[in-house]
Amino acid sequence: MNNENKDEKKEFPSELRYDAISGDWVVVASGRAKRPELFKSEARVKEAGSPDDCPFCDYENIKNAVDFFEEGKKTDELTENWSAISIPNKFPAFSPSKEIEKRCENDLFCSINAVGFHEVVITRDHYTSLGEMSQEKVEELISLYKSRYIDLKKEEIVNYISIFHNHGKEAGASIAHPHSQIITTPLLDADLKNYFSRTKRYYEEEGECIHCNLNRFEMEKGERVVYENDAFLAVCPFASKTAFQTVITPKKHLSYFENITEEEVSLLADAFKAVFSKIYKGLNNPPYNFYLHCAPLDDRSYDHHHWHWTVMPKTATWAGFELGAKMEISTIRPEDAAKYLREQ
Repeated sequence: MNNENKDEKKEFPSELRYDAISGDWVVVASGRAKRPELFKSEARVKEAGSPDDCPFCDYENIKNAVDFFEEGKKTDELTENWSAISIPNKFPAFSPSKEIEKRCENDLFCSINAVGFHEVVITRDHYTSLGEMSQEKVEELISLYKSRYIDLKKEEIVNYISIFHNHGKEAGASIAHPHSQIITTPLLDADLKNYFSRTKRYYEEEGECIHCNLNRFEMEKGERVVYENDAFLAVCPFASKTAFQTVITPKKHLSYFENITEEEVSLLADAFKAVFSKIYKGLNNPPYNFYLHCAPLDDRSYDHHHWHWTVMPKTATWAGFELGAKMEISTIRPEDAAKYLREQ
């Protein structure tokens, strides 16, 4: 065999990529991939249903959800032309209570009451998803997220606030009408504890936030950038857990989402509008989830944290390997995914 051939680098169809933030490994199996543009041609089942049968289009139903309104603001102040509103979930996973009751049979079997708040954030138009909304409407939605966050933060039983959105039946949306949800929890799960522990350690050892470091590198290199404006950056992460995963993050170090300014709300709405429009057009309105990664509400300082939004299009279904080995398989290189979305 010729020496030149010996020295040639063998190309593997797949690679393992390390997520420096979580410590996870992700499989990028580009050898199993289809071209990004083929996602656009996939048939989507339209399940919008009729506004006549939709509980979120029923003005009287919305008006009667009185528990949402803060003290002094009654339902008769809700106008017929509302555009975004948050109301209590009719079937909550977490329920308000002043006491947290812990029950243990022994060290192995413990439980506590699922104490907290569970709200549904509804946008007005039955047929208009986030990828089709005007920037003004997206801005109103983000302002509502902030407003509810600030109010819920005051509650003693709240330790963490999760804001998330499920779009499409495959992503867990049981009602087709566009809506987000807000759930508060009295404790932190082990994965979140691990995340905050890792980001704090990096901050203490390196003297800067890991997200700021990653953002600087991504902006310099550019190949995984989907969109950016003066204040926000949207990237397909190096170790994306799903094809076309996109993270929308502040360019400057911001630790607490509730402190976002009006100007930042407007610029975040611009980034949202751009990203969701690209996903809507480029992937033919796929199902997706997105969620806010924010700081806990305990007495500790989380100045090391850098809040961000994660968007996860549902372009594949997890199977035995992902569930058993705890390694996600993405079939599109993040660099290719970002390039494709940039062009939309």
